[in-house]
Amino acid sequence: MKYALAAFRYIVTSIVALLFVLLVVALESCTVGPKYVRPNAPTPTTYKEQPPAANKGSEQWQPANPADQASRGMWWEIFGDPELNKLEEQVATSNQSLKVFDARFREARAAIRFHRATQFPTISTAPSVAYTKNSDYSPGFPSKVEEARTGDFVLPFDLSYELDLWGRVRRSVAAAREEAQATAGDYEAAKLSLEAELAMDYFELRSADAQKQLLDDTVKAYTDNVQLTTNRFKGGVAPRADLAQAQTQLDTTRVQDTDVTVQRAQFEHAIAILIGKPPAEFSLAEVPLKTQPPNIPTGLPSELLQRRPDIAAAERRMAEANQQIGIARAAYFPTVTLNGTAGFAGTQGSNWFTWPAGFWAVGPALAETLFDAGRRRATSESARANYDGSVATYRQTSLTAFQEVEDNLAALRILENEAQQQDQAVASSRDSLHLFTNRYKGGVDAYLQVITAQTTELANERNAIDILRRRMDASVLLVKALGGGWDASKLPTFGAQRVKDY
Repeated sequence: MKYALAAFRYIVTSIVALLFVLLVVALESCTVGPKYVRPNAPTPTTYKEQPPAANKGSEQWQPANPADQASRGMWWEIFGDPELNKLEEQVATSNQSLKVFDARFREARAAIRFHRATQFPTISTAPSVAYTKNSDYSPGFPSKVEEARTGDFVLPFDLSYELDLWGRVRRSVAAAREEAQATAGDYEAAKLSLEAELAMDYFELRSADAQKQLLDDTVKAYTDNVQLTTNRFKGGVAPRADLAQAQTQLDTTRVQDTDVTVQRAQFEHAIAILIGKPPAEFSLAEVPLKTQPPNIPTGLPSELLQRRPDIAAAERRMAEANQQIGIARAAYFPTVTLNGTAGFAGTQGSNWFTWPAGFWAVGPALAETLFDAGRRRATSESARANYDGSVATYRQTSLTAFQEVEDNLAALRILENEAQQQDQAVASSRDSLHLFTNRYKGGVDAYLQVITAQTTELANERNAIDILRRRMDASVLLVKALGGGWDASKLPTFGAQRVKDY
């Protein structure tokens, strides 16, 4: 009869537990809080500025095809400079600033595992063994020695599981996943920024090389002019003033020639730091800048929202902020926890693991905050304000992206026209210098005319180099503004049970 009653209790308990589990499963499909819908951003149908005429319809450069877990395309190869290619490939592996963003991403990825663990029960144990000798004279204890000595052998297993009835845990996991995707976007944005900075420093350095070559050639030409005026002065054909003017022109140009090396050294040091090397261990041979800006198709403005990693990061943080609203909303509902314990307890080792020594207990616990003086309401309002701020950040980031594209499109278009005008100015200044030099040799003009023509010709030559540098910088900045061939589909995806490698 006793065993039949125990079996009946066991069956009833099992049925109640099964019904309870089914109720939990039904309730866990309920998630409180707003469903995330990506807010719109102000997007023009076309760009106001158009690429230079030479770039229209070009197929020389295209964004990399989207691929899961694929790295960004090597956009710098469009410049066709092998030395730049080798330097850029070292940024991702050696730049220390980029490693900071990589560490932040790995930290955010670990947070997914942390929150996901809450979806599973927590099981713990605390086995203990104790042997107690009570006093023979203690009141209420037996006087026999063998009865005054007791053992305590316990092997418990405790289980605790929060039933995610209102979606708090699920939203926490989703928020951690979206933050990890946002930090992945931060990493890609930082990587693109560092790559663009290296490219610009590289072209600045090559521009300094071109200026150095020009000034070296000019110093040689001015040295010949000093010799010419010296011979004419000795021959009584030219006054001493001509020799003084020629020498002054030569000395001034030598100063400019030396000064260029300061800028070159600084850019070389900056490149070394970007690729993770001490400046003392890095050097680049002098190669004058001769590269021309590549053709860069811009695509449609609507595509820009998917091609910029900083916009993708801002969008993911909007989704994360939306999850926080749901988490704050879930705090208004009761928390239900399923607790259980089971194990063995005995008075001595011989009866520790016997069936009569077993024990177990299971049951749910409900906790609800009845009064908190407005704390939950404040948390909810804070979450909504944070979401509104993230929406504004997303839209502002999008507007800034459009501005950067328009700025560099305008710069490339205007600088192309300016380069053509400057080429004409260089040609005219060379003709003018040649003319005044011949007139001076023929005794028609004073040497002051030659000095003026030399100064004008050198200024135009240097300005032509500087315009080319600015065009190259604008090309790099346009590629950066367009996302460098990246696409939002390259954000890491995380599986339901495990985090995929990124």
